[in-house]
Amino acid sequence: MKFCANVSILFKDAPFLERFERAAAVGFDAVEFWWPAGEALDEVEAAIKQANLQVALFNFDAGEMPKGDRGLLSDRDRQHRFRENVPVALDLARRLGCEHMNALVGVERAPATRDEQLALAADNVRWAADEAAPHGIAITIEAVNTFENGPYLVPTTRQAARFVDRVDRPNVRLQYDAYHMQRMEGNLVATIEQHLPRIAHIQIADSPGRGEPGTGEINFPFVLDAIDRLGYDGWIGLEYNPTTATTEESLAWMPERSA
Repeated sequence: MKFCANVSILFKDAPFLERFERAAAVGFDAVEFWWPAGEALDEVEAAIKQANLQVALFNFDAGEMPKGDRGLLSDRDRQHRFRENVPVALDLARRLGCEHMNALVGVERAPATRDEQLALAADNVRWAADEAAPHGIAITIEAVNTFENGPYLVPTTRQAARFVDRVDRPNVRLQYDAYHMQRMEGNLVATIEQHLPRIAHIQIADSPGRGEPGTGEINFPFVLDAIDRLGYDGWIGLEYNPTTATTEESLAWMPERSA
């Protein structure tokens, strides 16, 4: 079982560029991250390579996330920002050897209808997937909970799967986030089993507080054992807010201390 650290949410007591070395120091072989929040991309690349880390996945630009953005794909007035980001992000992914990129679909916004926004988002993902395919890069679609993120357009696994069907590209797959899906639908193991052939990446945090496994209601020994038994061989991203003073202390739950 392979764990990678999401350095956009872990090691927050250090500047972003220093978090890669922190992740490597505790035994991670790989990381994931959201789109950098202003850091120079060449400096991000250098920090990752200096730490000798793989990159399992990172997000396309999702807009102003502190202000409530959760993707730009469905916003006709701002989709250009996503399309301008795609070649830049793909170039970074190629340089890092990253094979998975996550595209947040967006939240519902008036005056367009929900279906109009989903259709626009599907068009944008389809275009991005065609740009990514020659480089062997897959795009993942993530269902996100509505309790913290507003009226997100694909809030359940079933809706995310329908969206992937709508895009209809072989390199567009699912990212399954156990935290978001425990909040939205529960039934984690059965859902993972049903959709496993389409899942390219998994992320975990406990619910409802989004802390490390063992701080909430999810039976992670059972869930992780099932994921292993089902034959999932991809990365499992740790995307949680540590409840301990440091990220390092929060890793005591891990069955293995290396990725």
